[in-house]
Amino acid sequence: VQLQASGGGLVEAGGSLRLSCAASGTINSIKAVGWYRQAPGKRRETVARIDWRSEATEYADDVEGRFTISRDNAGTTVYLQMTSLTPEDTGVYYCHALWGGFSSSWGQGTLVTVSS
Repeated sequence: VQLQASGGGLVEAGGSLRLSCAASGTINSIKAVGWYRQAPGKRRETVARIDWRSEATEYADDVEGRFTISRDNAGTTVYLQMTSLTPEDTGVYYCHALWGGFSSSWGQGTLVTVSS
């Protein structure tokens, strides 16, 4: 499975962005996809996760109610809709997939910058 993340950019505080993660390869083997964020000087952290089959979702406490993870009906793209953005949301956002037996893949990252 290969992942291609896109949609990052510069936005003012309070604004919105939608990130996309396009999957290719053996997408029918995907088990879950997550979005992760790495702020400058900090460790990479989980933002949101979606189970591929059930579409059950999980969110980090600080994005709950502001971010929404979803996937398209074709099962090829995962989205992260981000609203009410704050400067603390700034960072490089990566998508990650669990697939097959114990395999995983990372996308290349997309930069989100929120100005105050």
